[in-house]
Amino acid sequence: MRKSYRVKKEADFQTVFQLGNSKANRNYVVYRMDKPGQKHFRVGISVGKKVGNAVHRNQVKRRIRQSLQELKPELLTEVDFLVIARPHADQLDQAGAKKNLQHVLNLAGLLKDAEVGETE
Repeated sequence: MRKSYRVKKEADFQTVFQLGNSKANRNYVVYRMDKPGQKHFRVGISVGKKVGNAVHRNQVKRRIRQSLQELKPELLTEVDFLVIARPHADQLDQAGAKKNLQHVLNLAGLLKDAEVGETE
């Protein structure tokens, strides 16, 4: 993901934490905050030390980034969201990570299909 697609500043992270809504499943927690007028979504990824050592944490982050890249056309544009990995996330392969991430993004209403489903 390019830098323009990332939430990097601590202040931005805290704003999404405090003002955003959260949804979770066994492996991920997603905080969502609407940002009207924004050209594209921005995402922040956090993987804590409970997930494993640095190698495992980096692998989890890579899987999340790859999954988001594949889901990019389906994601809403005018939002900032954070993906926080839970300790079980390091046991997932790429397909499992994408499936779980897609599930929690759907719960959070970040996928375009989910938004259509909610209005009907």
